[in-house]
Amino acid sequence: MYDRQYIPLFLDLSSRKIMIFGGGNVGQRKASLFSKFAQVTVISEDFSEEILALHESNKIDIVQINVNEIPSDMIRSYLEGAFLVIPATSNRELNLKIHLIASDMDIFVNSVDSKGNVIVPSVIKRGPVTVGISTLGHSPALSRYTRIKLEHTITPNYADMAHLQDELRTNLKERIDNQPLRKQILWDVLEDDRIWDAFEESYEKAYNIAYDIMLEHIGNHADKDSKEQLD
Repeated sequence: MYDRQYIPLFLDLSSRKIMIFGGGNVGQRKASLFSKFAQVTVISEDFSEEILALHESNKIDIVQINVNEIPSDMIRSYLEGAFLVIPATSNRELNLKIHLIASDMDIFVNSVDSKGNVIVPSVIKRGPVTVGISTLGHSPALSRYTRIKLEHTITPNYADMAHLQDELRTNLKERIDNQPLRKQILWDVLEDDRIWDAFEESYEKAYNIAYDIMLEHIGNHADKDSKEQLD
């Protein structure tokens, strides 16, 4: 049943070329998503208003051509240097043709008709905290349902906590050589409900509580070291 094996990855696509065939609703969604992270070109005879708006704001490139009449050698030329191709036309046979050519060229494929070797997950993003959810194409509805459920748990405060943890880690590395102690302090901060509640009021208040926790640990560790030296 689950014949393909996928591994979740986070990729930097800023210097990568992504080709989308089809300027309709599906192509529009893909272009809107990937234009935030990569160099996107949409190839189609007609384009949605949103795709045209993305092009006019220099977020994507477009190539206007009747995709149903593109010969294989021209498809190959368009795909030259691409990292990912998305066949998103209304013609399933053409999508399959593009898929096969891309696979032959060792280019990743995100297919809208069948399973390619790239699946775009449903995403929860809270600042740098990013969660991707996928059923590997078996149930997009379940992916969305799971995302909606998790959004109630992974609140916007997670972005604040990520920032606080980053600041605290930097501070701890300057103060403490003991790695297990640094780890314990960071974990205690994560588990302290006072800090999560304080984010609702201000980041500064939450940080001050975390800072006090750090100082308490440092003091206890210093007392322990002094006692061991006396013994």
